[in-house]
Amino acid sequence: MDNDVSAGSSTTTVAGRLALGITLLAFGLGHTDVIDGVTAANAVTLAHYVGGVALFLVGLLAFREHDTGNGTAFAALGALWFTWAVSAGNQVSDNAAGLFLLLFALVTLTLTLGAAGDALGQGTYGLFFVSLVLLAISVLAGSDALGKVGGWFAVAAGAVAWYAATALLAHWPTDVRRGVAGRRVTATG
Repeated sequence: MDNDVSAGSSTTTVAGRLALGITLLAFGLGHTDVIDGVTAANAVTLAHYVGGVALFLVGLLAFREHDTGNGTAFAALGALWFTWAVSAGNQVSDNAAGLFLLLFALVTLTLTLGAAGDALGQGTYGLFFVSLVLLAISVLAGSDALGKVGGWFAVAAGAVAWYAATALLAHWPTDVRRGVAGRRVTATG
């Protein structure tokens, strides 16, 4: 493994990935019911300030540094987290909640496809995309079990985002090789 830092190179990238990671971990754990008495509703304040306000501001700072990829991701996700947090507790139909989650999923799908060359970013957004789709189906179909699975995908996405930020700060390897394509193979073996 190279010490190639594909996770980004600026403090805004680290701050954004940490904010996203902690928000995803809290949101995901709240859906899994693995901690007694902790629900997704308990993540609202964290999602509001860390996932919403802080992540949006980090996105603006990334734009200022001409980092359009992270700027777009962090600002868009910050706005969506903020919207989720301020609308929590409002009486909306399951269909409206499911639609919001599906629209949120479409944004993460775009971020997944746009993070080419950043395996950890693609991993984070891809896992979050799966989580949101599962949570949307769970809400629309009334399946608590599917919601728990969606929560675990959010936890995994949070862990990947957290690792990406930590790896950048600690100068750990972030280059993810796929198969033998990264190895040099000669005709003689």
